[in-house]
Formats: sequence, structure tokens, C-alpha cells
Amino acid sequence: MVAVVAQENVNVALVSRTGRHLQRYSKSGRRQVVGCVPYRYKTGNQKGMEIEHGLEVLVISSQKGKGMLFPKGGWELDETIKEAASRETMEEAGVRGIVEYQLGKWSFKSKTHDTYYEGYMFPLHVQEILEFWPEKNARQRIWMSVADARDCCQHWWMKEALDRLVRRLESQQQREASVEVGSVTPLSYQSKANL
Repeated sequence: MVAVVAQENVNVALVSRTGRHLQRYSKSGRRQVVGCVPYRYKTGNQKGMEIEHGLEVLVISSQKGKGMLFPKGGWELDETIKEAASRETMEEAGVRGIVEYQLGKWSFKSKTHDTYYEGYMFPLHVQEILEFWPEKNARQRIWMSVADARDCCQHWWMKEALDRLVRRLESQQQREASVEVGSVTPLSYQSKANL
């Protein structure tokens, strides 16, 4: 039986997908997993603030061991890669949002199984924090700074994904700042152009 809770006119199934009969594997036989780095800004106005100081990321506790990580799980045959990343993040961390452009693909060895996996990570700009979600009783979720998340995350490839997110957001911030500066033509240039 699946319990469904209505939350702001959206139904949330309080059970995670289980089993591997729909699991995707690469051509080389590696299980494919997807995940997200859920993030939000501490304040509404980010102009002039360093991204790393203005950003918070959501980490969750591991079910099988010690340490913290970003939500991730199997990519199944009946969903797109972004749908899988969004589903896993909702099931494990209880947040929803905008899944953005992929941060990368990593090959890593499982700590619990003697096999290699392919992991894909995406940024998820959090728009909604759920009160109830499938793994609420199995995991803790904690908002923390980028530096703290980098220190406590147990997987090297997730740390790399976090660093790529920070670099991407910094680059985006720099582009936006240069567009703002470039849209105002200096008076000295206007004078020379009119000569």
C-alpha cells in the first residue's frame, strides 16, 4: 500500500521506488546512477556577494554507513535522466526544484559492491521543501555551506560536482555583471563616438 499525502495541491507518494528490474546499464555493463546537488541562496540579492558565501547546499545522511552525501540513485528505463535525478532528490531529500544542465559524468567504484558505476550529477535549484517525503524516517537532511559540504561529503566525485556547480554559478554571476557594466556606455566613449 502506498500512502499519498496532498501538499499544496501536489500529491507526494510516501514510498521510494525499489528493485532493479528497470535499472539502466551502460554498454560496458556499469549501473547508471543520477543525482543532484540541491542548492539555494541564503539571501534574495546576490549582487556583489561571492557565490560560495551566498550559497547553501542540501546534503543527506547515508543509509548504509557514516557520512553525508548528495541524493542519488538508479536511473530507470521508463524515465529521462532529469526525471530520475528529480525523483531521487525528492525521495531521498524531500525537495523539488529546477533541474539544471548536467554537471558531468563520473566513473566510480562502489564502496559496498565490487563493481563500477557511472554517475551523472545535476544542479537542482530548490523551489519547494517538502514536510513529508518517502525517506524522511531513513535520512537526515541538512542545509550547509559549500565549504562544510565539501568537508563532510563522503564521495570524491560528488565533491567534484559541487566544485563544478560553484564555478558555473561564479561564471554566470561574472557574465551578468559584465552585461550590466557593458550596458552603460561610458561618457568619454559616447563623446568620441559622436565626433
